Amino acid sequence: MPKVRLALAQTNPTVGALEANVEAILATVANAAAGGADVVVFGEMVVTGYPIEDLATRESFVSKSEAAVLQLAKSLVSLGFGEISVIVGHPSKARKRGWAIAHNSISVLRGGEIIGQYHKHHLPNYSVFDEYRNFVAGDKLLTFEHGGLKFATVICEDIWQSGGPVAEISKSGANVTLVINGSPFEIDKDDRRLQLVQELARTHKTPTAYVNLVGGQDDLVFDGDSLMVDASGDVIGRCAQFEQDLLFIDFENGSVSQAGAHPIVKKDDLWQTWNALTLGLRDYCDKNGFKSVVLGLSGGIDSAVCAALAADALGGENVFGVSMPSVYSSDHSKSDAEDLASRLGANYRTQPIADMVRAFEENLELGGVASENLQARVRGVILMGISNAEGHLTLTTGNKTELAVGYSTIYGDSVGGFAPIKDVEKTLVWRLAQWRNEQAERDGETPPIPESSITKPPSAELRPGQVDQDSLPPYDLLDAILEGYVARRLSVAELVATGFEEDTVRRITTLVDRAEWKRRQGAIGPKITGMAFGRDRRLPITNKHKE
Repeated sequence: MPKVRLALAQTNPTVGALEANVEAILATVANAAAGGADVVVFGEMVVTGYPIEDLATRESFVSKSEAAVLQLAKSLVSLGFGEISVIVGHPSKARKRGWAIAHNSISVLRGGEIIGQYHKHHLPNYSVFDEYRNFVAGDKLLTFEHGGLKFATVICEDIWQSGGPVAEISKSGANVTLVINGSPFEIDKDDRRLQLVQELARTHKTPTAYVNLVGGQDDLVFDGDSLMVDASGDVIGRCAQFEQDLLFIDFENGSVSQAGAHPIVKKDDLWQTWNALTLGLRDYCDKNGFKSVVLGLSGGIDSAVCAALAADALGGENVFGVSMPSVYSSDHSKSDAEDLASRLGANYRTQPIADMVRAFEENLELGGVASENLQARVRGVILMGISNAEGHLTLTTGNKTELAVGYSTIYGDSVGGFAPIKDVEKTLVWRLAQWRNEQAERDGETPPIPESSITKPPSAELRPGQVDQDSLPPYDLLDAILEGYVARRLSVAELVATGFEEDTVRRITTLVDRAEWKRRQGAIGPKITGMAFGRDRRLPITNKHKE
């Protein structure tokens, strides 16, 4: 059997940018052809970007997507790549139920034509596919031949199913299975994906390629991590995470091997999390036309981590930090904020708020909690004013723990267009800060986050001597309770049975339930867990059910 070279093309499409996505596909095929590829396989919905949400219900969009695929087939020929088999994912009109229902489809392009097509699930208009969604009755496995090999192609959640097209792989006589996917990042999810791909390969005794998208799309981050395993499930090659990549695999005389030097590097969870957050922020800015960001720098750990993420994503020169001290702000808060900006090479300014707050207090006769919240709201007005005047994207710096218990001021410290650590609990914020500083030291660079921002007690500094632990349990205890109640959906009784003190559990779960109205109004931010506020967990705001 002559050698057949397969290229796994891990790319970063933008939702709705059909022309740009097709141009990127053509450029990638050109690179693959230069590397000797005979077959090039891309990720799920690569022609349109993913997820397309309500665009799935627009006939004009789906029609343009189908036309783009046909034009892509012709362009491949005109550029001299007509003999290469190119596999792309895209939406297509349902053939039986009318245009209002779009299918998730695969097309195999060669010789200027679509030589094979597979119409999978009806596209949902709300989000990414539920990975346990049932296959459509009547789905047939798509196979095609190239260079004496028979390839079977399936989409995404097909590999979670035991029936449907997947069941046909063994009896189809396929030599290779191709899985195209759009699977967003979650901590530890890459290990689960690998296990599924290995199980598929062993069950059907075929080498199996898994090709994922990469890049940020709103609050999702696709991490790539495309891979190839042999029929025994052993990993042959693996693409990089969080960047576009091209991996070549050779099939010859019944064997499969990686072509060229492409080291398999498995990074730890903190590296993956930091890079997911960075990529999510970078692509949100790039794809929406923002060149720079502005955020409040309080000297605390949350704003320090957000600023460091922004500097890694966009460059320190495109980060604009604002210190907004009140009469209660400590000297170390102001000095830590300035030190942070210096370490990052960020722009820095100071805008005291005492006079502005006093004017409101005197005119409205505010005091107590209303006055404390007023300080946060004045800061929000300042940041949004700078954003409007100078064109920066405003970052809000709240973490997942604060969002869970409502420990923020609506229209105050919660204002902004993007929340980089929205899905990062407080204890993980600290771990990320320490990891980032250690990484800088390993690289011979200045640690970006001042040590005092990591070690000092967290405080909103809205009154003299205030610290977060005045009104909240220690963060390690709080995060443990929240992990059980929010992520694992445990009841109060179940949490108490695991050893938590009942009064503390009831107080925290009540805070979580009461804060739903705040969370609904918050900015989006990168999803990194399986239970992210605003996407995975939505409870009624008007809700009389109590544990």
